[in-house]
Amino acid sequence: MSLTLKSYPEYKESWQYWLGKVPETWDILPAFAVFRERQEKNVGLKETQVLSLSYGRIVKKHEDALHGLVPASFEGYQILEPGNIVLRFTDLQNDQRSLRVGLVKDRGIITSAYIGLAVRDRLLPEHAYYLLHAADIQKVFYAMGSGLRQSLGFSDLRRMPIVVPDIETQKQIVRFLAVTGSKTDKLIRAERRVIELLNEQKQAIILRAVTRGLDPNVRLKPSGIEWLGEIPKHWNSNPAKYSLLEVDKRSTSGEEELLSVSHLTGVSPRSQKNITMFMAASYVGHKLCEPGDLVVNTMWAWMGALGVSPMKGIVSPSYAVYRPRREGAFVPGFLDCLLRTRPYISEFICRSTGIRSSRLRVYPEQFLKIPLIQPPLSEQAQIVESIQMETESAERSIYRAQQEIDLLREYRSRLITDVVTGKLDVRGIELPELNEVEEVSDVEDEELEDSEELEAVKENVDAD
Repeated sequence: MSLTLKSYPEYKESWQYWLGKVPETWDILPAFAVFRERQEKNVGLKETQVLSLSYGRIVKKHEDALHGLVPASFEGYQILEPGNIVLRFTDLQNDQRSLRVGLVKDRGIITSAYIGLAVRDRLLPEHAYYLLHAADIQKVFYAMGSGLRQSLGFSDLRRMPIVVPDIETQKQIVRFLAVTGSKTDKLIRAERRVIELLNEQKQAIILRAVTRGLDPNVRLKPSGIEWLGEIPKHWNSNPAKYSLLEVDKRSTSGEEELLSVSHLTGVSPRSQKNITMFMAASYVGHKLCEPGDLVVNTMWAWMGALGVSPMKGIVSPSYAVYRPRREGAFVPGFLDCLLRTRPYISEFICRSTGIRSSRLRVYPEQFLKIPLIQPPLSEQAQIVESIQMETESAERSIYRAQQEIDLLREYRSRLITDVVTGKLDVRGIELPELNEVEEVSDVEDEELEDSEELEAVKENVDAD
């Protein structure tokens, strides 16, 4: 994507590090001059449509999704109108990854823990959203108040400097960012599709290898497992309880290496990841695991959040830890690959309990009933080596596609910031009308910014 944009003719100092110099004709006003706080409670349950701030977007929550961590009554929620802006300024100290600003497009209610803003006449709601989003991605809000506070209120925001162009300039900025944002999101979506296809290719290679072996001429036999089909004649198949034993040993110091369990990376040290949300005050009582132990995130097993630990460490008390009953029963990489295949993921879902998909849990009693296919140890090692070689090219391509996505996101964020703070002049550029622009949602399923999902994460403190 290439755009040739110029600067405005003249600038003045804003004396704000995140704004820098702004166009001479733009006003700089305190937030209270352009925003007012919404304070309309849902008394008498006037509204039933629940809204949620998810991935930096305000979305409508379907009635079927309102289970689990919801209030006894929605009367305490606040009513919002289209064009309002939502700010989630809770847990600032522990979570510096989430997007905290959203633009309301549908009338509804949202938790009063968030700040609802109505935009005064000097600003267009869409322009106000882009400006606050620019402040959000530059982490401006984390420096407000004392800088170490868990949350902020509108009183902390009142005197925040807001740059205000004339209305016609705002309209052009909104149109420009909508058009360029849509194009960028389409490119991101295309790269995601590439990653999706490459992952499907990897899964096909892995599934074939761990269920049929490497010899295409091998004689097969019924596995006795309806959802798995035939396996090589010389392989074994028995319920997991015959080869794995649940262990529940707890840390008395909490000082061991804290491990994270992800559907993307398996078991790895949490220190290697950029995770700061919901750090526990103490890790005493967390479960111990040894190298070679299988760790299963009971709540996210249906997504493949499990893996064989490469090291000694501790994991969430709500996870399950399984240890081979005899040494040399499995090559760690084989068990890791086997349990992430689609047939096994489907079996986890069938054996899980829960009232909604994101709350399904597979407990040890059911997990240990799942049949595990078991080739000879030497063959397991060959299979793991073959998988690594055959998927290496796909892994490189996935890495490159993810780099492209990261660059596109960085480009989009930089462009939004430069345009709404006046570094680039978009006036006079011919653009399609807003209703001609397709809105494309750029959503990361790895992120958990939805307040309800965050509450789910709190149950498993180190869940990814």
